[in-house]
Amino acid sequence: MAYKDWQHPYVNIFKYVRVEEWKRSAKEGDVSAYTDKTLKCPVFRIRGPVPANSFILLPKNSSQSLGLTGRFFYLLFRPTPGKYFVVHLDVAAGEGQVVRISFSNTFKEFKSTATWLQFPFLCGAAKDSVYENTAKSARRGLVGPAPTSVRWTCLMLDLQLTLSDYLSRSYSHLKNIKLCANMTVKNMFTSDLLLDPGVSFSQAKLMGLTSSQGTGAIPREMSFPVPKGGSWHDLYDYIRFPSEGTKLPFDSIQNGSPQSEHRSTPSLSKPVQDRVSLIHQITNPKLLSRNNTPVVASIPELGVVSTHQNDLLASSGSHKLASRPPSEADDGGVHVYVHAEEGLSKRGEESEDEFVCTPVPRPMRLSLSREAKQQKLLPDPILRLNRIIGFGGATFKCALLSKSGDEVVYPCHAIIVSMKISSNQQRFFIGHTDKVSALAFNGNTTLLASAQTGNNSVVRVWNYHKANCVAMFRTHAHSLSCLSFSYGGGILCGVGKDKHNKTMVVVWNTLNVSKGGEVSILAKTHTDVDIHTMKVAFFDDTRMVSCGRGNIRLWRVRNGTLRSCPVNLDEYQTLDFTDVAFEEGNFDEQHLDDRTLYASTRSGHIFEIDYSSVVIKNVRRLLPAQTQHADRREKWTFNTGPGIAINSISVSSSFCATGSEDGFLRLWPFDFSTVFLEAEHEGPVSTALISFDSLRVLAATSTGNLGFLDVSSRGYNTLMRSHTDTVLGFSVDGIHRHLTTASSDGTVRIWNMDSLHQLYDFVSEDSPCSVAFHPGEQIFSCGFSSGMVRVFAISSAKLLADHKQHRGEVVGLAFSPDGEFMYSADSQGSLALYNSSEEEHSVIKVVCNVVARGTERAPDALTVSSDSRCLAFVGPSEYTVTVADARTLDELLHVDVSILDVESPRLDSALKVCFPPASTKHLLVATSGNKILWVCTKTGRLLRELSKVHKHYCSSLAVSDDGRFLLTAGHNAVKVWDYNMQLDINSQMFIGHSHPIRQLSFTPDQLGVISVGDAIFLWDFLANPVNSTAHSCSPFKISYAPKPDTEVDDIQLSNGMPRKTAPLPSSPPPQLDISSIDRVGHRDLGSLFSCDTPAKTIPTASAPETGSGLSSDPRPAVSFLKVTDLINGSPLNSSYMDTSELKQKKPVRPDCYKHFIPRFKTSSLDQSVVAPEAQEEGIRLKAVIGYNGNGRGNMVWSPDQGLFAYSCGCVVVVEDLHTGSQRHLQGHREEISCLAVTNDAQTIASAGGTNSSRSLISIWDVQSGTCRRSVSYHSGAVQSLAFSRDDCFFLSVGDFSDPEVALWSSRNFQMLSSVRVSGPVHDAAFSPSAASQMACVGTDGVYFCFLHTQGQDADLKVQRVKTPAEVGDVELTALCYHMDDFLFTGTNRGHVCTWDVRTQRCLMTWEADEGEIGVLLCRGNRLLTGSNTRWLRLWEVEAVQSLKAEEKGRGVEDSGTAVVLAQEIMLDGATVSASFDNTMDMGIVGTTAGTLWYINWSDNSNIRLVSGHKTKVNDVAFSFDESHFATCSEDGSVRVWSTSSYELVVQFQVLNQACDCVCWSPFSSADSTYVAGGYSDGTVRIFRLASTEMEMKLHPHHVAISAIQYSANGHVILSAGKNGLVAVSSPVNGATIRVIKDHKGAMITTIQCVIEQCENFGLEGNDLWLATSADRRVSVWAADWMKDKCNLLDWLSFPAPAHFTGDSLPPSMASFCPADHSLVVYTGYGVEKELSFYSLTKKQIIKKISFPHWATCISLSSKSHLVAVGSHERVLKLIKSTSGRFQDFLQHSDSLQTCQFSPSGTLLFSVAYNEILLWEVRGL
Repeated sequence: MAYKDWQHPYVNIFKYVRVEEWKRSAKEGDVSAYTDKTLKCPVFRIRGPVPANSFILLPKNSSQSLGLTGRFFYLLFRPTPGKYFVVHLDVAAGEGQVVRISFSNTFKEFKSTATWLQFPFLCGAAKDSVYENTAKSARRGLVGPAPTSVRWTCLMLDLQLTLSDYLSRSYSHLKNIKLCANMTVKNMFTSDLLLDPGVSFSQAKLMGLTSSQGTGAIPREMSFPVPKGGSWHDLYDYIRFPSEGTKLPFDSIQNGSPQSEHRSTPSLSKPVQDRVSLIHQITNPKLLSRNNTPVVASIPELGVVSTHQNDLLASSGSHKLASRPPSEADDGGVHVYVHAEEGLSKRGEESEDEFVCTPVPRPMRLSLSREAKQQKLLPDPILRLNRIIGFGGATFKCALLSKSGDEVVYPCHAIIVSMKISSNQQRFFIGHTDKVSALAFNGNTTLLASAQTGNNSVVRVWNYHKANCVAMFRTHAHSLSCLSFSYGGGILCGVGKDKHNKTMVVVWNTLNVSKGGEVSILAKTHTDVDIHTMKVAFFDDTRMVSCGRGNIRLWRVRNGTLRSCPVNLDEYQTLDFTDVAFEEGNFDEQHLDDRTLYASTRSGHIFEIDYSSVVIKNVRRLLPAQTQHADRREKWTFNTGPGIAINSISVSSSFCATGSEDGFLRLWPFDFSTVFLEAEHEGPVSTALISFDSLRVLAATSTGNLGFLDVSSRGYNTLMRSHTDTVLGFSVDGIHRHLTTASSDGTVRIWNMDSLHQLYDFVSEDSPCSVAFHPGEQIFSCGFSSGMVRVFAISSAKLLADHKQHRGEVVGLAFSPDGEFMYSADSQGSLALYNSSEEEHSVIKVVCNVVARGTERAPDALTVSSDSRCLAFVGPSEYTVTVADARTLDELLHVDVSILDVESPRLDSALKVCFPPASTKHLLVATSGNKILWVCTKTGRLLRELSKVHKHYCSSLAVSDDGRFLLTAGHNAVKVWDYNMQLDINSQMFIGHSHPIRQLSFTPDQLGVISVGDAIFLWDFLANPVNSTAHSCSPFKISYAPKPDTEVDDIQLSNGMPRKTAPLPSSPPPQLDISSIDRVGHRDLGSLFSCDTPAKTIPTASAPETGSGLSSDPRPAVSFLKVTDLINGSPLNSSYMDTSELKQKKPVRPDCYKHFIPRFKTSSLDQSVVAPEAQEEGIRLKAVIGYNGNGRGNMVWSPDQGLFAYSCGCVVVVEDLHTGSQRHLQGHREEISCLAVTNDAQTIASAGGTNSSRSLISIWDVQSGTCRRSVSYHSGAVQSLAFSRDDCFFLSVGDFSDPEVALWSSRNFQMLSSVRVSGPVHDAAFSPSAASQMACVGTDGVYFCFLHTQGQDADLKVQRVKTPAEVGDVELTALCYHMDDFLFTGTNRGHVCTWDVRTQRCLMTWEADEGEIGVLLCRGNRLLTGSNTRWLRLWEVEAVQSLKAEEKGRGVEDSGTAVVLAQEIMLDGATVSASFDNTMDMGIVGTTAGTLWYINWSDNSNIRLVSGHKTKVNDVAFSFDESHFATCSEDGSVRVWSTSSYELVVQFQVLNQACDCVCWSPFSSADSTYVAGGYSDGTVRIFRLASTEMEMKLHPHHVAISAIQYSANGHVILSAGKNGLVAVSSPVNGATIRVIKDHKGAMITTIQCVIEQCENFGLEGNDLWLATSADRRVSVWAADWMKDKCNLLDWLSFPAPAHFTGDSLPPSMASFCPADHSLVVYTGYGVEKELSFYSLTKKQIIKKISFPHWATCISLSSKSHLVAVGSHERVLKLIKSTSGRFQDFLQHSDSLQTCQFSPSGTLLFSVAYNEILLWEVRGL
C-alpha cells in the first residue's frame, strides 16, 4: 500500500479507529476503561486468566486492514504484575504475504516460520527494586510473569527492519493488531520518525532533532507525564526492537538494547542499560548491511553574489563574515554575471527559525590553477547593464529623493534604480530575487533599505553611495509592504504579512550595519489592525506611527516589546487612512513630543493630530471644485459630496503636498485653504514626496510615470514612463534610434533610446502582441490578439494600413531586410505576405495551416534571411521547420527536428528559428529539449548541436551581425555564447530580470543588447570589434553625454513667483492622422497620440492672463503636465496658527485581548420602532444559532441547578443541556459584553452597551424569564460582572474609557459605592469566603478592595499593588481566589502570580503559557488557565498552601514550590469564558471562534456544545424538506445544520476564500442531497451530504460569485459573478453550457428559479427564472434546459435619483410572488422607499408598499401573503402584503443582511453579521 500524506508525522491508532465506539474495533472478555493515577489519563485494562479469551482487536473484521504504512510501531502499555500477556501484529509484506509478529512473556524462546515470528518479552522492573537487582545478578530472574514493580513501557518495533533481518522480506503496511490479556494500554501509534519519549519538544529543538532528520520528540498526546526536575528514564522503560549497534539481531524483546552512537538515538537510563538479553543466539539470520546516514553538524552560510566585475563567490563556512571594503578600481558600472558552475539556494518558507543577520562582504575572487590553461569568452563580462526603462512592479508607491535632490531612487521589479536627474544616468542595486515592495532612506540618505515580496521575503541594507549591500536578513513574512528608517539609521521598521496572512510589525537594530555589524531584531509583534503605512518618528528612534483602514496608531519600542495605542477617531472610524507625515520644525525651538501629525484618507479628509496628547486637533476635508448644474441646488458640505481621495501626503517646513486618486499633485498651505500649485497626471498619483530643500516635489503614479515639480520654476519634468504589465515584444529603428514595444497593458509605446523618454503611446481595446519597424523608413507595424495588423507612419502621422487577414493572435511580424515585403503569422496557422513598398501595404498572398498553431512562439515566430530571399518558421506542425521563398511563400525545405536526435527518449519540438545575419546557408533552431540546432538551409542536414542551453527552454535567440556571438534567453537569464563554440568556456550568463524574458536582440549598431520581459533592459555589449574600422562602418552611434541643464529646466521665470497659467510643451508633438482610412469599424482602433500632449486647461478662481514665456526648444523628449496657479499666492514659509481648541485627552484601549471591545458597526438603531404586544407577535423567536465569541465572560453554567446561559448579539440564551430547548431573555439593543449568575442560579445579570451615553445592566429572573430591573451607570462598555458569595452584592467594572468599579446591592439594585482607578481594569471577583473582600486586576496592577458598611451606607476602600518585577512590564488580565488566603492573577505574557490576600504580597510566579492568559478558574487544588494561544491547561496547585509557612524571610525566587501541569487541551480559539463544577472534572469553555466546548478532564475529552460563525454570514438557505438549513460565511465555510436540534451536522471548509452564496439541490432524496456554494475566487463547489465530501468543483467565473441557484428541476446551476455575467453550468459534468451577458458591468444580487409553464407568457419551457443586478434592472427568463432553450421574457428597469446621501446604495432585490409566479416583487434604491409588485402579464406595476427605511433584504412567504424585510436600522419588519399590516422586531444588534422563509412558510431566518435567529411564523 502506498504511503499516504495523512499518516505523517504519525497516526494515533485508537483515535483513528475510534476505539471507544467499538464500531471499527472489537473487544472480548474483561476489557474496561479507567483513569490511571500515574499517567493521569484514561487507559484500557485487559484482564483474564487465559490471554486468548480477553483481547482488543483492531480492526473489527480480520478481512479488513488498518493500512498503516509507518515504519515504526509504538505501543504504550504496562504488563499486569504477576500475569502473562500476548500481542499479535499482522504485517503485510511487500510480496503480498501476511506475516504475524507476536511477542509475549509466555514465550520461552524465539521461534520463526515463513509466516510467523515469535519473540519472548522480558519485563523490566522499577529502579532500585529487588527485581532489578535480581535481573542484574541472576540473568534469568525475570523470565515469566511480570514483576510486581513493572513500569509503564514505550515499546518501539521497527517493522521494516524486523521483516528484513529475520525473513528477508520488505515491509508494506500494518494490517491487524490484537492485544491480549493481561496488560494496561494507553495507546498505539505508527510513524516513519524515530521518536524519543524521554526528550521534550524544547530539548529536541536544542539538540537539533527534527522531522527532516527522521527523529524528534514523542507527540504530547502520547507522552508520559514527568514531574518537574524528574527523569523520564527513572520512571518508565523505553524498548527499541531490533536495536542498533549490535552485530546480530536480538531474538528477544527487552530493555537494555545497546545504544546507538548517533545523536538521533535516545539515551537509555542506567537501569535499562544494565539489563541484557537472556536469549542471544537462538537463531542467527544473515545480517543485512545498513548504511548510516551522516549527520551534518552545521551548514555554512551563503554569501551574496556580487554586482561588481570579476567577482566570484567565496564561502568559508564560518557563521560570521568580516566586512571588507570594496575595491577602489570600480568604473561604476553594474555587471550582473553568474558563472555556470555556481548554484543557487533558497531558504524554505516553512522555516520559522530566527534568521541570523550578518553583514555581506565583498566576495573574493579565487585563483584557479587551471584558469591560465582554459580559454573562455572574452571580455569577461561581455555585457554591462546600462539603463532600464521601467518603474514599479510590486508597487508604484516607492520613490525616494536623495538628500541633495539630484537623484531619484525607485524600484523596477527586482532591481533598484538610482537615476541622476540632470543626465538620466542610472545606477543599479542588484541582489533581490523577486519584486521590490518597499524602500526607505535614513535621514542623510547614506543607507538604503529595500524589501522584496514573495514567500522568501528578505530585507537588504545598502550603502547608497557605494551601491553595495552591507546586510541582508529574512523578514519572517511572506511579503513586506512598508519600510521606514529612523533619521540616524539605527532603527529600521517593517510591516508585512506572515504565512497566516496576519499583519506583522518588526523593528530591527541597524545601528552598526554600516560598520559591518550585525542586524538584530529589537521587537516583533502581530496585530489584527490594518496597516497601509508606518513611519519612524524623525525625532525619536523608538517611536513610530502607522495608519490603515479605520485606525491611526502610535507605536513605541520599550524593553524589547513593541506596544501601540490608537488615536480615538470617534465618528471617523470607518475611514481608510492612506498616509501619515510628521510636521517639520526646528529641534531647538520645539519639544520633541510637541509635534503635529498629518494623516490623509481616501475620502479626502486631512487629520491634524497632536502627537503628545494623542488627540485630533483638526479635521479638514478636501473637496473638488464644484461645477454648477441647474438641477443641483444644494451645496456640498463637510459630510456630503465626493471628497478627493488622497493617496499620499508630504509635509515640509513651508507647505504640504498631496497626491490624489484624481491624478493631481497639489501644493497647499498649512491651513489647506486653497491650492497654490497643482499638476495633473494621466493616472492616480500614488506618491508625493517633498525634497529636503523643499525645491522639488517628486510624484509617482499608478500608471508607471515618475516625475517632479520644480517649485521655483513651476515646471514639471517627467523622469520615467513605463509599461504597467509584461513587455511582450520590441523592435528597433536603427536610423532614428527609436524603440517600439508592445505590452500586456494594452499599449504600444515608442521610446527615444538615448534619453529614455517616451515619444508616443498607442492605446487600444485590442491587445497588441508583436511589433516590427521598417528597416529604412519611419514606419512600424503592430499585430494584435484579434488578428488585426496595422501599419503606422510616424513621420507623416498617418495610419497607413489596417488588415484583418488573421483569425488568431498575431505571433510573428517581420519586414524583409530590403524593405520590400512584410510578413505576419497567427496562432491559427495562417501566414500573410504584404507589399511594403506600397503605402497601403496591400496583401499579396495568404496561406493557411502552414505555421504551427499556438502562441508560445510569439512575438518572433518569423525570421527572414539577410539577403531577403528566405523566410523560416515553425510549421505546419510543432516538429517541423519550414524554409519558404520570401517573395512567393513557396515551400523550399521541410526539416523534421524530432528525428535529428535518435537517442533522445522523447520527441523534440521546435520553439524558435533564427537566420544568422552573416550567413544564409544555415538556420538556428531552438527546441523543447533545451537544444540549439544548426541546420543547413539547402539540404536540411544537422550541422551542429548545442545541448543544455538553459535550465529552462530558450525563449529567444539572436546572432550578431559579424557572426561571432550568439544571444539566448532562458527564463529570466541572458546568455552570450561564442558562436563557433571553440573555447573551453563558451558562454557567460547574466541575470537581472525577475520575470521570463520574452525577446532579446542586438541593437542595429551592434554596440548594445536589448532584452524585454518585466521591463526594458538596455545592455552595453563590450566585445571588441573584428577590426578598428567596425565603428566607422556603422552609421549608428550612441552618445551618453549628459545634457546641459538648460535642456532639462526648459522654462525659467525671472521673478520666481508662481506661474499664473500652465506651461505647455515646447512644440506640439505630431498627431497621427487616420483620416485617410475608411471610418467603418474604427471605434476599436484606439488612438495613437503623443504622450506630451498639453493638458486641458483647468478653470482658476481669479488668475489674470499672463504670458507663458515658452522656450523654442523643439525636442519632444521632455514632457509637461498641466500646472495651474490658482491664487496670487502667499510666501511658502508663511506662518499658520491653528485656532481649534485641544480636545480632552482620550483614553487608549489596552493592548490585550481580555479587554472587551464591541464589534464595530455602521448601523444605527431606529429608536422610534415599537415592538408588538406580547402574545400578539406574528413571529416568535424559536432559536439562536451561535455564540458571541467577541464577548468576555458571557457564558454561565451552574451544574448543581442545571442552568446554562450564554449571549449571542443582544440576546441571552438559556438552554437546556438535556433537551437542547432554548429560552431567550430579550431586552438589550446592543451587543452583550458579559454575564454573571447568582450562586443559587435564580438571577442572571447581563451588560450591554447602548447608543446613549451609558451601558445597560439588566437583571433577569431565571424562572420567569422576565427582567426584574435595568440599571445604568458606566459611560462605556461593561468589562466584568460578579456576584458575591452570599448574593447580597454584585460588582460591575467599566471598560478602558471609564475605568470605574461600581458596587451594587442585590436587594434593591441601588449602587452602594464606586471607585475610579488609575488605569483600565480587566477582571474582578469577590472573595469566596468574605463578601466584604474583592479584587480587581488591570493595567496598573492588582487592586485589593474592602467594603465597610455602616447601616445603609457603604464605603469601598481600594489598595493598589504593582506587579512583581520578576515578570517584567506586564498587565494583569485575569484573577481568581484560591481557598481563603490566596489570589491567582494572570498576565498578558503568560505568567501566573500567587498573592497572599492578607499581606497583599506576591509569593510565587510561574510561566503558565506563552501568550496572554484571559481566564483563571480555581476549584480546590486545581487551577484552570485559558489563553489566546488556544491552550486550556489544568494545574495542580496543592503545593501553594505550603507558601504561607515558607513566607517569612523568603522571596519569591527562594520558595522552591512547584506547581504541576496535570492536563492540557488545545481548542479552536482564545478562551473568553469558562465555568466548571466544584471538582474541576467537567465544565464549559467559550472561545473567540464562537464555540462553546464541554470539557471532561477525567477522560481528557472535549465536545462541541454550541457553535456558530465567527465572521460575517453571507447567505442562509433551507433544504426543500426543511430538515436542514445551510449557512455560508466570509471564512470560506459552508455549514449544514439540523432544523430540529439546531446542531451542526457537517462543515465544509475552503481556506483563503469567502463563500458568498449557497443553495440546495431541489427534490432530492437523502442519498442525493447536494449543497452548492459560490466562492470569491469564481468557483462553484458542490457538496454531497451523504458522503460529506465535495462532489465537484466548477470554475465558471473569474470574479467572485454573488448569487447561485439550482434550476427548478435541478438540471442546471445558475451562478452570477460580480461583473454581471450569469453562467449556466451542468451539475453532472461541470461544463458551462452558456453565459448570459445582459447584465454585464453590474453585480448580480439575486437569482431565483421557479417551476412555471411558460406557455402562459407565449414562450416555450417550464422553468421561469429571474436575475437582479445592482443597477436596478431585473431580467425574467423562460427556459427549457433539457432542450437548451433560454429566452428573455421581460426586462425591467427602475428609475432612481442621481445622488444618494448614504454610504452605499441599498441593494436591488427581486423575487417571484410564491402565490402567483406572474408577479415579480422588487425593491431597491429608487425615488421612494417601497416594495413594487410588477405583473408579467399586464406589463405594469400593480401595487406598491411603502417603507420607512431602505430594505437590505427581503423574503416572501409561501403562505399568508407575508413579506419579511430587513433594514440597516436593525429592524426586521413583517408585512402582510394584502392589507399592509406590519410588525417590527428589534432582536438584532446590527443591520440585517439576510432573511429567508422556509419553503412551507412556517419558519423564518434573519441574519445580522454572524447572528442567526430562527423564528416560528404565526401570521398577522
